[in-house]
Amino acid sequence: MLSLTAVMGKVEGQGESWHGHVTAVTVAPEYRRQQLAKKLMNLLEDISDKIEVWKLYFSGACTRTFLECDKAYFVDLFVRASNTPAIKMYEKLEYVIYRRVLRYYSGEEDGLDMRKALSRDVEKKSIIPLKRPVTPDELEYD
Repeated sequence: MLSLTAVMGKVEGQGESWHGHVTAVTVAPEYRRQQLAKKLMNLLEDISDKIEVWKLYFSGACTRTFLECDKAYFVDLFVRASNTPAIKMYEKLEYVIYRRVLRYYSGEEDGLDMRKALSRDVEKKSIIPLKRPVTPDELEYD
């Protein structure tokens, strides 16, 4: 079966860095300009904002498993600094440029780390832009 649209993401981080991450979003050229990417992004944001995580708790010989709500603080993604159409689309979806990552793509092109705060981040701390660019080795990978 031919895939016309796709979004791939994950949740990662710890504490106030717990977030949804957009690994990839793609729409086949003949299906663009129909707001399909927006719908895919909204789906990933909704999942990140309402995520339920199974957690195992060990206490001596007893193991308890239960469902715990652990909502993400924000959603982030990386985009090539030269990809103006994608940047504009993400800005329309209320993403902001959080930081520039120097030589992020193949050591040649800068990347932009764009973020959107979710309901758990009431004070919107997660989207306050950094004042200076960073290098890939400064990124945290949780």
